Amino acid sequence: MSPELLDATFAALADPTRRAILARLAVGEATVTELAAPFEMSQPAISKHLKVLERAGLVSRGRDAQRRPCRLEARPLREATAWLAGYRDYWAESYKRLDGLLDELQAVDKRDAAPSGAGE
Repeated sequence: MSPELLDATFAALADPTRRAILARLAVGEATVTELAAPFEMSQPAISKHLKVLERAGLVSRGRDAQRRPCRLEARPLREATAWLAGYRDYWAESYKRLDGLLDELQAVDKRDAAPSGAGE
């Protein structure tokens, strides 16, 4: 994934309205009017959000007679997820090392808390 497309994807996802639009489109195609319905904003405002999503490649618009449905394009999300996967592996390894250190500390605590030899 190109750095520009990755930047555009994360910029598009940074806004809660755009994330809600994507969630709605995950259910199926919708027109701008249908997408604007749950929001307290105008259709032109929703159109601006859609343009950001289109530039990121997350949404495409079709034509069905008079209707211009929008649809989700998931490829950029898949590519962003793949980019994030490297960091997930990094954090998984870090947590594994932390678990090992905690196990060692607990073993030391148990050994120090154990009663000394009998009859001392």
